[in-house]
Amino acid sequence: MLRIQNLDKTYEDGTVALTDVSFDVPEGQFVAVIGLSGSGKSTLLRCINRLIDPTGGEIWWDDTQLSHITGEELRRARRRIGMIFQHFNLVDRSSVLTNVLSGRLGYVNSVASVLGRFPQEDVDRAYANLERVGIHEKADNRADELSGGQRQRVGIARALMQEPGLILADEPVASLDPALAHSIMKHLQLINREDKITVLVSLHFLDLVQQYSTRAIALNEGKLVFDGAPHEIDDDKFLEIYGREAERIG
Repeated sequence: MLRIQNLDKTYEDGTVALTDVSFDVPEGQFVAVIGLSGSGKSTLLRCINRLIDPTGGEIWWDDTQLSHITGEELRRARRRIGMIFQHFNLVDRSSVLTNVLSGRLGYVNSVASVLGRFPQEDVDRAYANLERVGIHEKADNRADELSGGQRQRVGIARALMQEPGLILADEPVASLDPALAHSIMKHLQLINREDKITVLVSLHFLDLVQQYSTRAIALNEGKLVFDGAPHEIDDDKFLEIYGREAERIG
């Protein structure tokens, strides 16, 4: 269970990104977080895995208070939270296999990680995850030789290496064309259904929300303005929430 309680985030320049956001996510849900640029979607996901620190409120993952832990305790908690980024966050000059294996860094000692030495079990798992997302034949390619859709599949395989209970995907299809976007969303949907992994994915596109998620949360100017079934978000609801700005969401 993921529990967000009265979450606030104000940046040092005074920008208020989140205000009193609260919701619970039961295990196994596929939640789409939707909103315009600047609505707080990315800030929310980055607060959950503590890439940034919240200003106030609490974040609970099962019995761990993510919002208040540091050091080794935070490192252990992050092992079970996979992160997928809009701009992939791959090491371009490294091989696809090495990028995927980096998902195990939380499990190996620091010396082994620096030397790039991983147990054979992890190497086998990396190949299996690459096969799962359909690019096992690219294992020896450099990451910068791949297309955008292939690079995002590497990001998914890397997240799976953590054996996560929760995957956070921060606008993972924003830079992809519609066909590739659906391909990536299908992979996330299968992972959610087959592995029972909870998924939170931030999205701009209404059709993707309705087709792939089991629940939708909408943010506007850092505030939670909708929480319900994806089919309840139609054009009229978007006009109600965002006014003319709703035209910016497909």
